[in-house]
Amino acid sequence: MTKQDGSYDFRPVTEKDLPMIAGWLAEPHLAEWWNDAETEIAEIREHIDSISVEPLIVELAGKPIAYLQSYDPHLEDDHPYADQPFGTLGIDLSIGPPELLGLGHGSAIVRRFVEDLFEEGVPRVIIDPNPANIRAIRAYEKAGFRAIDRRQSVYGDVVLMAIDADDEQMGE
Repeated sequence: MTKQDGSYDFRPVTEKDLPMIAGWLAEPHLAEWWNDAETEIAEIREHIDSISVEPLIVELAGKPIAYLQSYDPHLEDDHPYADQPFGTLGIDLSIGPPELLGLGHGSAIVRRFVEDLFEEGVPRVIIDPNPANIRAIRAYEKAGFRAIDRRQSVYGDVVLMAIDADDEQMGE
């Protein structure tokens, strides 16, 4: 793990964060994997008060550096990952500022967040990068995720990756 691992903070997204997130989504490294910013921001705005999705800002030393969301695939009708064990949560991560890419933040943020979820009793965490997003897949593997399936769904072509609380304990 990286030195920064303990200094990430996760806070709920507020309406005031939406312009910043929109700016991040316009960056080429994110625009490649997300829909248009206007559509995405509308969805994130809806998630602010959602029961099934928790949108978060990741801060490093008090500075916002990433958007992270967790979701429960069992709380949405016909969710393509509802076949995962009960209690499973899914996550998505996008590092905002391009100058922070390739420094180990992605795997460190995911690892830290997953540890928090396991402490809360979550049995499995899933993530679903596009198979062409090699940078993300490597970061998630570094954080302990393993590919469990390749799927075509409403989210497109994805590599479904998972880490289980049992795996976590065995690895320590």
